[in-house]
Amino acid sequence: MSSPAPSPSPELSRAASSRPIVAVAGATGFVGSALLTALAPHFRCRGLTRDQAPPAPAHDDDSPATVEWRRCDLFSLLELEEALAGADYALYLVHSMSPGSRLTQGTFADLDLILADNFARAAARAGVKQILYLGGLIPAAVPLSPHLASRLEVERTLAAGPVPLTALRAGLIVGPGGSSLAILVNLVRRLPAMLLPHWTRTLTQPVALRDVVRAVTLTLGDPAWFGRQADLGGADVMTYRAMMERTATVLDRRPLLLNVPFLSPRFSILWVTLFGGAPRALVAPLVASLQHPMVAAPNALLTALAPAAQSFESALHEAVDARGHLRPHPRAADLPARRAVIRAARRVRSVQRLPLPAHLDARAVAALYYAWLPRFVGPWLRVVLTPDGRCQFRMRLVNTLLLELTHAPQRSTPDRQLFYITGGLLARTADNAKARLEFREMLDRRCLLAAIHDFAPTLPWYLYNATQALAHLVVMRAFGRHLGRLPPLDQR
Repeated sequence: MSSPAPSPSPELSRAASSRPIVAVAGATGFVGSALLTALAPHFRCRGLTRDQAPPAPAHDDDSPATVEWRRCDLFSLLELEEALAGADYALYLVHSMSPGSRLTQGTFADLDLILADNFARAAARAGVKQILYLGGLIPAAVPLSPHLASRLEVERTLAAGPVPLTALRAGLIVGPGGSSLAILVNLVRRLPAMLLPHWTRTLTQPVALRDVVRAVTLTLGDPAWFGRQADLGGADVMTYRAMMERTATVLDRRPLLLNVPFLSPRFSILWVTLFGGAPRALVAPLVASLQHPMVAAPNALLTALAPAAQSFESALHEAVDARGHLRPHPRAADLPARRAVIRAARRVRSVQRLPLPAHLDARAVAALYYAWLPRFVGPWLRVVLTPDGRCQFRMRLVNTLLLELTHAPQRSTPDRQLFYITGGLLARTADNAKARLEFREMLDRRCLLAAIHDFAPTLPWYLYNATQALAHLVVMRAFGRHLGRLPPLDQR
């Protein structure tokens, strides 16, 4: 029997002629696809995608009249501002564990910070009334795993701007195409026996995709939920071992599950990667988070969802096919082509988190960087600052221009400084129209991010990886140490 529909938020009751616009970042994921289908009859939906062309529709009844697709690189603040223009509400469903360029230097947490900050800034500029963010459950345990700490950083970054945030926190979401669910299903389906380490006795509360969609419909556009957060959870609280056992029952499998007193996290990551069918970059952060209980805290939204909450087994039955394979979500077929486009583009992204002295802002840090760099590289490099805002890096002996950066004052603020890469021997100028370097303050001035985006090097790819890419990391880490050693202003 299908679950009764929840009472919609006030915005869902509007006439079609005056429907508000909701922009969805992460619209091609399994949650985004389901939400577009649910929201399209009530909103003018705008899906944001970094693809060259709009992805295939999720369902036969989706049409251009209900879902508008806009190509947008979320790492570009300018493109995000254009994509969100005119939107009333904005959904943020993004996680940066998939690469945005062929070579990506930096942790997923730092990449996520830039994405979230761009989204908050662009939403504020567009006059968005509400940002709705689907993040992760945050246990009371301290310290948090890097993955959960990153989820909380993203939430705080989205909430730091003037647009009110509604944060919905969920653990494992059970639905077709879920990457975390795919790991669970593949482990149970493929392994006849499993050694279960201590973390498999930790409590978790998975939630059905259908109930996540219901939670969004209840809170999107409702001022009562502006500036609030709520945990989401399904009908069942269980251990990870119990979840494996219940998954085995649904799949008609009978694996031998053996508890062991300890098992190194490294070994857990190895066997989950090998048999779970997911890359290590995704598995490692998730395994590190399994030590924390992932149970929803009581709240009003959870209470409203509880009477019709879908059971774990029911949601899993809908998510797998007759052979016990997880069904792909409707837009999953486009993923290999999107990754191929990324690799063919030969673009670089590098994001480094640096300390931010209390007396400096991003503008001062950028100026300090150009004064510090020639001293660090010694007699080989000099920096020339021109009156028109260009910064040139030249070889001292032959005066060869290696790189030229041009300040973009119209796109810069004291807390974010932007420089376009406009020339030099090391840059393929014709391919670097979007190449840029930026310094931006983050997390209430607790750190600063230095980032290069969309840079196309002149050097052959293998040579760039072995030389220029490594040199950039060395320079940025040394500059970070330099910033960390700066004394407070009153001690100078």
